[in-house]
Amino acid sequence: MAKLFNTVKVGAFSLKHRVVLSPMTRLRTIQPGDIPSPMMADFYGQRASEGGLEIIEAASISEHARSYLGAASIFHDGQHEGWKAIADAIHAKGGIAFLQLIHGGRQSHVDVTGGRLPVAPSEVPFDGVALTKDGFVPVSPHRALGRDEIKGIVEDFRVAAERAKKAGFDGVELHAANGYLVDQFIQDGTNQRTDEYGGPVDNRVRFMRESLEALISVYGADRVGVRISPSGEWGGISDSNPEATFSHVARVLDSYEIAYLHVIEPRIKGDDTLHHGHPTVAANYLRPHFSGPIIAAGGFERDSALEVVESGVADLVAFGRHFSSNPDLPVRLKDNLPLTPYVRAAFWGGDEKNYSDFPAYERPVAEDESNVAVDVEAV
Repeated sequence: MAKLFNTVKVGAFSLKHRVVLSPMTRLRTIQPGDIPSPMMADFYGQRASEGGLEIIEAASISEHARSYLGAASIFHDGQHEGWKAIADAIHAKGGIAFLQLIHGGRQSHVDVTGGRLPVAPSEVPFDGVALTKDGFVPVSPHRALGRDEIKGIVEDFRVAAERAKKAGFDGVELHAANGYLVDQFIQDGTNQRTDEYGGPVDNRVRFMRESLEALISVYGADRVGVRISPSGEWGGISDSNPEATFSHVARVLDSYEIAYLHVIEPRIKGDDTLHHGHPTVAANYLRPHFSGPIIAAGGFERDSALEVVESGVADLVAFGRHFSSNPDLPVRLKDNLPLTPYVRAAFWGGDEKNYSDFPAYERPVAEDESNVAVDVEAV
């Protein structure tokens, strides 16, 4: 059997396969107060599998951490039952559920932060957008965080982890990718501070370390993962030497013995064409620096997923687009069954249509010599 479908130990858990649901912001918290909706529980429950890992979409850790209207949050009591329903739906099918935690940083707008200016390590203007009641609009001007404020955000991460644990999630993932706040601290294009949170790379990862330690204080290291995007440019992010920076990040994370390192592989700049079939880039140079499980994400198809896991560059593969329209994706990949095309128009907001209404694969029905229909699996 291909290694992609073999068991693997990830932190505190023994998974039965290596096909992971990637966190996807789908903007379905349509109730006031960012309360997770029943259709979200349906969506995640449909995609759960015995011994499979699901990483649930990014949940903002506070009101001023929000970036997108309709995106998930986990900072007040009214959200508890919605999150619990999602964790319960996954556990009902024997799945493992990690909740991704995020602070959007400068990628935001005052209309979604409760009127507060977005924050960042430094004031470095950029052309970004945030989603508000008026649709996607230019981000609001942001301001640099004071040192004391940083400690408060670290505490927000800790409290969010406590809420996730109370709701029944098996672990949490620190979102340190895609140009959001943790990533803004890591990379020197956005971090121009001169205090202990800026300058040398070891200072620039201080906020990541403190936030990670806050999550570990709640869950333990073996139930915490971290997602990074070493080659990403979303949100105007940049670094003068990304390979050196993220090799250091990997070594730092390795020292904590976390459950996994989740790496977003690069995509072609300028459009949405993916590196289908291309070798991984980030995971290739990070592998020597991180001894735990690596999850690779970013445009994988069945063949490229099989290849990257067989090579040992990554241990698991996370799928987003294909999982969005194929709730039984691990089975389809294992048996090489046709995939239902995803519907891009439904990615960012909407209702159940093209979200939680995709069926599992229906195997053909054959007729035996007596003209009685039987399932091909039973023949």
